Amino acid sequence: MAKTTPVRIGLIGLGRAGWGMHVDELKDKEHLFRIVAVCDPVVERLKMAADRFGCRTYAEAQELIADPEVELVDITSRSTDHAPQALAALKAGKRVFLEKPMCLRYADALRLKRAAKGRLFIRHNRRFEPAFQHIREIVASGVLGEVFEIKLRRHNYLRRDDWQTLIACGGGQLLNWGPHIVDHALRLLESPVKDQWSDLRRLAAVGDAEDHVNITLRGQNGRVVNLEISGGAALPEPEYIVFGTRGALTCTGDSIRLRYLDPKQKLKKRRACAGVPALGGFGSQEELKWIEKTVTAAPKTGCNIVDTIWIALYDAIRRRKPFPIRLDEAVEVMRILDAARQGTPFAMK
Repeated sequence: MAKTTPVRIGLIGLGRAGWGMHVDELKDKEHLFRIVAVCDPVVERLKMAADRFGCRTYAEAQELIADPEVELVDITSRSTDHAPQALAALKAGKRVFLEKPMCLRYADALRLKRAAKGRLFIRHNRRFEPAFQHIREIVASGVLGEVFEIKLRRHNYLRRDDWQTLIACGGGQLLNWGPHIVDHALRLLESPVKDQWSDLRRLAAVGDAEDHVNITLRGQNGRVVNLEISGGAALPEPEYIVFGTRGALTCTGDSIRLRYLDPKQKLKKRRACAGVPALGGFGSQEELKWIEKTVTAAPKTGCNIVDTIWIALYDAIRRRKPFPIRLDEAVEVMRILDAARQGTPFAMK
């Protein structure tokens, strides 16, 4: 095994994302990453991190950014702090790993892009979900024919009352699940966006931010992707529905159900007839050979939502390999999210 030099991390934010996800995900990756400093306004959390990692602790983000041993600033603070902290770290010459949402507004995304200079990495980790990757492989295989419509869903019913329900804190489903699912939508659209329609509502959560998001994107290629993220849907729909001219699939969790025409069957040419059809019929009879099966998501790429993005991040920093989430792609996600807010009661001031 090739020798590795751990990337020295300064972690800003020891909450649900920082402590609950990033720290846990790095448990078996000490040969790749080492937490050397942390920052959080809660003293008890700083002590918890110091006890575990023997790292330096800071109450202010700027102090951590100024730490000469910190090589990569990992930002998992509240959404409102993402852009200011990332810009400060980039200005200081640090590399930045930035949790979603990368910022609150499209204009901020453009500022981050200008400051990045190849040192900004966006954590759209759900791009590496096995089901998402496997579905992309199925679409690319052509067994469903020409894919014309895709539906993406994340449903539950939750009377949420934390900071994620407040616009002033950067809350709402648009910036919570939104970056992940819009990123999925843009990858599955496989085309620049031609048209967008959006509907935002507050249904079950308290606060003033939206907990129901519905966005429809039509690509220049004619394909339509509709995504819905809702905290007010008591009965969920499948997370993925894909319609093609020769078949379809649905997916919930890692279970993918397929129904498609046998690729070996050549369909005979047919012509529309203005004559009177037989009673109870819809034209001439045709026997279609369907293949139906349910498979467990297991993409050929071998993606793993926990490990893949960290390994890709290490490879980008130490081995100068291209990071699989291009900055332009993350900026386009923010453009879609920003456009969805316009003209709604949930627009940010």
